[in-house]
Amino acid sequence: MPHPHHGFIGFIGIGLMGDPMTRRLLEAGFDVTVWNRTPAKAESLGQAGARVAASVGELVASVDLVMLCLANTAVVEQVVFGEGGVAAHGRPGQTLIDLSSSDPAATRDFAARLEAQCGMRWIDCPVSGGVAGAEAGSLVMMAGGEADAIDAICPALAPMAARVTHMGPVGAGQVTKVCNQMVVGCQAAVLAEMVALAEASGVEATRLVEALSGGFADSKPFQILTPRMAASDFADPPWHLRTLLKDLDLAVAQSQRSGSATPMSALAAQLMRAHATRGHAEHDPAILVEAYRPPQRG
Repeated sequence: MPHPHHGFIGFIGIGLMGDPMTRRLLEAGFDVTVWNRTPAKAESLGQAGARVAASVGELVASVDLVMLCLANTAVVEQVVFGEGGVAAHGRPGQTLIDLSSSDPAATRDFAARLEAQCGMRWIDCPVSGGVAGAEAGSLVMMAGGEADAIDAICPALAPMAARVTHMGPVGAGQVTKVCNQMVVGCQAAVLAEMVALAEASGVEATRLVEALSGGFADSKPFQILTPRMAASDFADPPWHLRTLLKDLDLAVAQSQRSGSATPMSALAAQLMRAHATRGHAEHDPAILVEAYRPPQRG
């Protein structure tokens, strides 16, 4: 089914989230061109019906919308403003949608720079719901930008999202994502303490999920992290400790700018930083439980 507006989508960043999001767009009938810094990750999408661009310039030339799903603010800046990046090839009438979790202040700066440089509009549209949400098309999205621009892109977001909430001008989406991650990150930190305490007190931690589900302590992070912590299941992580740490650091940076205190988020970030520097940055956040367990006696 052709989409009269924004029928041609470019997707940059084919990672844990970008791959299933792109597949949702293809299944919905959109014409999708992909580019990834590691070309191998884009190949399988070529088999699924996407065009694989040889360069960012080639991608930008053939699309109306450019979607980014990248690791962090620095990578977003490089892909957009680096040599041969989006800004060098963009044109008025095109819209950039940043689905990454980026720094709110940097995002506002990027939007102004992009418009000045090539006339493209910027919408920050970070997501929550993880890989499972991306695969199911049930992500929640928090958008920052001009209302008419967000209305125009909603059909292109529909295959990926259960809900898109317009939070305000550019940067407001990223602030909302930071709020989301403050809750998720602090929960991850306290869940690790909880599981270790249960074990140290002689309670079978694997039974905590059954015992507490549906009660006041229940949540998505509880459901996902508690069983993995209890079973010491850290393999094939659907998300990484480094990502959660990066987002908590964004919260602390935003607190400094806004003069609003974030003591819990700052403490959770420092606990995660200590663990990340011990070689756990690429592991599942469930690995945090290891910080509290006594060393195994061989």
